Amino acid sequence: MILSMTGFGRSEGVFEGKKITVDIKSLNSKSFDLSIKLPLRYKEKEFDVRKLLNDRMVRGKADCYINVETLNDVNDVTINHDLVKSYISELQKIAADGPDFEYLKMAVRMPDAISSMPDELQETEWTFLLELVESALVKFENFRRTEGNILQDELARNIGNIEEYLQQVIPFEEARLDVVKERYRKVLSEFDNVDETRFYQEMAYFTEKLDISEEKVRLTQHLKYYLEVMTDEDLNGKKLGFIAQEIGREINTLGSKANHADIQKLVVMMKDDLEKIKEQTLNVL
Repeated sequence: MILSMTGFGRSEGVFEGKKITVDIKSLNSKSFDLSIKLPLRYKEKEFDVRKLLNDRMVRGKADCYINVETLNDVNDVTINHDLVKSYISELQKIAADGPDFEYLKMAVRMPDAISSMPDELQETEWTFLLELVESALVKFENFRRTEGNILQDELARNIGNIEEYLQQVIPFEEARLDVVKERYRKVLSEFDNVDETRFYQEMAYFTEKLDISEEKVRLTQHLKYYLEVMTDEDLNGKKLGFIAQEIGREINTLGSKANHADIQKLVVMMKDDLEKIKEQTLNVL
């Protein structure tokens, strides 16, 4: 089945007064290009997050944003009151003059007067973050699957259109050769001593050059193969792109050999649908 390279997934949760949000999105690209933006506290885990996304996203220009927002007024700073008072007392003994505020400014610069809680990432928070990334990935993959179903319907419709146009070519095949033969006979009738044998040899050669039977067979096979790969194989975007190129070659050859106005019109309509197929195939994972 088809998966789209376009996708989006978001998950969010609250952990110990912090709201954590994970956004994952991607657009089509020939290769895999991943950009990750996350807070400094999670920087040590960037490799693990990147590996998880690499294994699941496969291809596309992808972005992953992880944001942390503090919900409560949390005071992580601790002042050691007893130690600060002790520093001030000792400073006053050294210099009896001077306001206490000056001593306070000196005291707070002393070792261990002010301390803050360590901002280390705990294993419980890392596990919580991983669960959010996994949840966002699941939503992202569901988005790709939904978009892929829409793409598959459009591609099948375009392939069906080309098949229909190819069937409409059949009634014009004999007529176009009769027109060519009649045109040659009319021109040759103006000349004397025409070699009939040579004339029919030339007509046989020209008719063979205009024969489109092989192109029709190959084009039919390519169209059938495209549908088979689309429905039966996973991660088939590149392969479908190669098949679309082969379809284009047969349609171009058909057009160059057509030598008939109505067939040329059908070829133009085939090319129109093929362009839609190529454009849509670029977004297939």
